Amino acid sequence: MCSDSRSSRKARAALVTAFCLILASFSLAGSAAAASDCSAFATPPYFARAVPPPPAPGNSRGLTHEQINEYLTDLDKASDRVVTGVAGKSVEGRDLMYAIVGREGKVTARALASLRSAAQDLMNPDTPAAVAELLAGSTPLILWVSGNLHGNEESGADAALRVLHELAARDDCAASTILDNAVVVVLPAQNPDGREANTRRNHYGFDLNQDGFARTQPETDGRLELMRLYPPMLAIDAHEMGSQGYFFPPTADPTYHELPTRAFGWVGRIYGPALATEFERQKMSYFNGAPYDLFAVEYGDTVPAVGFHAAGMTFEKYNGAAIAERSHAHYVAMWTALFAGAGQRTEIVGEWRKSFTEAREQGLAGTLAAPPEYYAVRKPYKTVPGMVVRHYFLRNDPARSRELARLIRRLQRMDVQVWQLTGNLAVSDYRAYRGAGPGSITLPRGTYWIPLAQRQKHWIQAMLNEDTYVSVSTSYDVTAWSNPLLMNLDGGYSGKDLFPDAKLVAALAEPAPPVPSGSLPRIGLFEIPGGASGFVAAGSIRYLFDRVWQLPYTPVTAENIRNDGLVRLGIQVLLVPDGYANAGKQALRSQGLKAIADWVSKAGGRYVGYGGGSELAVAAGVSTAILKSSSTSAYGTLIRARLKACSPLAAGIPALPPDCSADPNATTPLWLMYADDEIMSPGLGNTAAFFPAGDLVGETSGQSIGVDELRGSAAIIDEPIGTGRSIVFSFDPNFRAWTDGTQRVLWNALFAQYPSAGVLAAEPGSAAVARARQAASQLPDVGKAIRITVRPEDADATRALLVKYGAEFKELRKPERTVFMIENRKGLSREEHPFAMDLTRELRRQITPISFSMP
Repeated sequence: MCSDSRSSRKARAALVTAFCLILASFSLAGSAAAASDCSAFATPPYFARAVPPPPAPGNSRGLTHEQINEYLTDLDKASDRVVTGVAGKSVEGRDLMYAIVGREGKVTARALASLRSAAQDLMNPDTPAAVAELLAGSTPLILWVSGNLHGNEESGADAALRVLHELAARDDCAASTILDNAVVVVLPAQNPDGREANTRRNHYGFDLNQDGFARTQPETDGRLELMRLYPPMLAIDAHEMGSQGYFFPPTADPTYHELPTRAFGWVGRIYGPALATEFERQKMSYFNGAPYDLFAVEYGDTVPAVGFHAAGMTFEKYNGAAIAERSHAHYVAMWTALFAGAGQRTEIVGEWRKSFTEAREQGLAGTLAAPPEYYAVRKPYKTVPGMVVRHYFLRNDPARSRELARLIRRLQRMDVQVWQLTGNLAVSDYRAYRGAGPGSITLPRGTYWIPLAQRQKHWIQAMLNEDTYVSVSTSYDVTAWSNPLLMNLDGGYSGKDLFPDAKLVAALAEPAPPVPSGSLPRIGLFEIPGGASGFVAAGSIRYLFDRVWQLPYTPVTAENIRNDGLVRLGIQVLLVPDGYANAGKQALRSQGLKAIADWVSKAGGRYVGYGGGSELAVAAGVSTAILKSSSTSAYGTLIRARLKACSPLAAGIPALPPDCSADPNATTPLWLMYADDEIMSPGLGNTAAFFPAGDLVGETSGQSIGVDELRGSAAIIDEPIGTGRSIVFSFDPNFRAWTDGTQRVLWNALFAQYPSAGVLAAEPGSAAVARARQAASQLPDVGKAIRITVRPEDADATRALLVKYGAEFKELRKPERTVFMIENRKGLSREEHPFAMDLTRELRRQITPISFSMP
């Protein structure tokens, strides 16, 4: 079938001949569909090959990471169906090992190189149709099986090893269906450090299931670089949860609007029904839908779906079951899905090719995709607008060159083509991010241009969007992640047909770390003890100092502080991130709080805090900020605040620094990540950043329920205390290390030069301090609360349900909504919490809550 005669032109003939050579290296051994009498499980397995099985777990936690890697190495040596490699290293230096399993001769170095080449050509809309058709007919599926993204959810890794072993050892029809039609990439343990420590998070306290687009952690980065080599058509991510039974898709709304519809359709048409049939046949309990959605582009299912057009699927098994039961359930789900996909190889590979072509066609037309839905949304919270978007632009501001470089590199490393204008470009319908509307502008030479007419159109829209257009107000996690807004960059978009003079930007390296001006102060980092929230916030800061800023810091403990350690250690700046403030007060005791007060007011120390760290500042008497609870429903929402441009905290942020002698109150926009944080107003301090007094919904990207109650409140308060200073934030300026824009403000809070204060403003024992403490004492003692927001008519039913679960909660009542704040002092995630998952599901069966949010 492959010969030079297929084209009369020499170039065409040479091209087709080259592809024929590629196809020959991985031509399929069997049918594109499973035999009609073959079943994933009903057909008896036949183990024909003597390859070692995985070792038996030594305890209830499954195998150690070392045992996993040893087994992968041993299986590679024993089987010609398996090859292994290292995708990267964890923070603590452990190998992130993977295995690729396929038919004999199809996982050699040459065959895998051909597979990688074929996948790239299938994704490339410019590949000639005839060549693409040949490739689609002969290229195996690339199916991914991953586990242990959360370190204490061990069973996914153990199940993945069983799948790997059986594909290496079996010769029955079920195994042959998979091997004849697919190459399977197995990444058993995605969080080696967490597995060894038996913690959900990695060394730095990051939930790796919230790191997908940002790629801050080496574990995430290694996984995604491997996906670029072997782009998945199916991506299984096996987890554990606190709810009885087993979860597999379909998911609940919302679904991200730029999710490729073909990949989404495979879940509903191929994988979901196959899983349901098998689980019912084996009488295994399962559920679909709530609380799991497919929205935020950060997860182990949404990132492969949007970035690689895969059928991204999260599997969840009850974490209270024995390790054998957990591993078996995951094995059944994994094997069923692999078999179902392999049986539809021809359809899936052909549609995968078309999906990328259709994405570029959407980009050419400027069409924003509509969100696919499994469950009808009666009244959408937001709808995707009908406007045309063909191009994004990022203004080349030298003051923000670091943030620009990081964003451009991030796009390039997901195969997005970024261009730079070589001449001025007139745009008649330019829309700046959250600007007043379309208008004419001339973009100068050097502006970065990202056209949507490329195969990564869906990823471009996901990263550069102005809003995510969340279709329902109840989402699993954040509702905003626009990268230009996270980085506080100037940019916008256009729907016109534009053909600018531009050059392709070469691959950028990670920018060099920033350098403080002047002498480097000695910075102390205090992690608030008593739960996950303090560990997570402090870990994020440790990552920022170690890996991004590459600067030293000194960990300090409550005992250090109580024993006058801030002075003895020579600490000049004390950074106190978020955490459960009451646990911090208990650890510090009155002695430690007084030591902080004396260090600031008498020794001239600088205190920088946010979240629980701001509450501790008030408790210690080094801030007069007035704090109160919010009744918003806007967890993970970007809001455009105003930063006073003449404040030392604004250094390097305004594109055009103002004349402060003429206008000392000039402001500059500052996008910040809001997570239902407390409302803050100044006592005697200076409001360095604030929320505008007007309509805040128009200043918001993501869910915006109740945000107008923030109008005019403070986002950052900067005040002298005695001879020292305190700077407190109402929000997390280093939220998941995503927020490069407010990281810059945090940098200034730590390093900015202030005039010598003398004895100014408040003293720790002043009336203003007493007022601040009194206000803080009224805050609900619930920690990082689970927040359920309902309509007033649903409050009684919600209250009764909370009583049934034995929940400790507080209520905030507004005329249009009631907010229930459920105690979560340990800062547990939804899966870790003993009843949050079941509560979510039962609540959504009874009523339609306005929102349900949890850290």
